[in-house]
Amino acid sequence: MIGEPTAGDVSDLAWFKSSYSGGTDGESCVEIAHAPGAIHVRDSKSPGGPQLAIPPAAWAGFLSYARQSPQSQ
Repeated sequence: MIGEPTAGDVSDLAWFKSSYSGGTDGESCVEIAHAPGAIHVRDSKSPGGPQLAIPPAAWAGFLSYARQSPQSQ
């Protein structure tokens, strides 16, 4: 995980909601934005709140793990 924001203004990122995120209120979502050198993740209920900046290789590893069925873990 990257401790400092990536170069550039993170307010210019194009955020989108995860297709696997949801809830009964429709607002329980994770949002993701791609930037050079990092994948940014935030809570859609708090767009001005904390964000994670994750290196692309670590994000790819997370996605690979998340796609595994619970039976294979």
